[in-house]
Amino acid sequence: MKSSIIISTTLALSLPNAMASPSAIPSTFQPQLAKEFQEGIHTDWSNYLYSEKLDGIRAIWDGEKLLTRAGNLIAAPTWFTQRLPNVALEGELWAGRGLFEHTMSVVMDDYPEDEAWRSIRFMVFDLPYHVGEFESRYQALRALVIDLNADQLGYIPHYPAISENRIYALLQETDRNGGEGLMLRHRKQVYLQGRSDAMIKMKISQDAEAEVIGYVNGKGKHRGRMGSLIVKLADGKTFKIGTGFSDQQRENPPPLGAMVTYRHNGFTKNGIPKFARFVRVDITKQ
Repeated sequence: MKSSIIISTTLALSLPNAMASPSAIPSTFQPQLAKEFQEGIHTDWSNYLYSEKLDGIRAIWDGEKLLTRAGNLIAAPTWFTQRLPNVALEGELWAGRGLFEHTMSVVMDDYPEDEAWRSIRFMVFDLPYHVGEFESRYQALRALVIDLNADQLGYIPHYPAISENRIYALLQETDRNGGEGLMLRHRKQVYLQGRSDAMIKMKISQDAEAEVIGYVNGKGKHRGRMGSLIVKLADGKTFKIGTGFSDQQRENPPPLGAMVTYRHNGFTKNGIPKFARFVRVDITKQ
């Protein structure tokens, strides 16, 4: 946590509710990133608020335009953004549980379709230029969203974590109902750039990313198309992903060098993900 950088608050102090509204997110800005939950480490439940982890496209509104986590422009219709405030917001562009592919096709289109965008809401979870602890940031963003009363804008409800039993029961329930998992946010932490214990994600299965470095030809019903991807982790380990693909994805597999998200259930003794299955191409990082 010592390497994390607290966002500059020079502009924030002159604005109501200690919120800053930069004309643009600085190129050096890094969004706050979540750590994976680790049993026995993240157990001081009274320090955390929880929310559902939405399977959308993470976005930042800088007061003028929508950007991806990597800082790329999102081509949203004017009507979608015109009622957003001149305050930096962070959240998920989301169409509902299990609709990530639809959300991605709408949000990442360079030529936005009005009707398609009407299925998308910007679900806010943080105010990156608010100088307060998360609990006060949450109350401020909740009040802001309610006051704006815009159909395309919502906020992600947060509740006290209370106990381990409560969180694990909610995690199981969320998974059964098609949700992606839970997020835990430290109620007393200011917004920190980069990865820290200020934000923790909990999932029944884990998601991770790897780089596509090759292909294995299919056999049997997959003869003549891709059978598996060969991917590489950041530490250099390589392995294959052979499940989770649609027929169309096998016909047109992700290109070499693409970053893909896969889901797994822990690791082998050699550090290779167990039961890895393809989830999506992370086009926000291409």
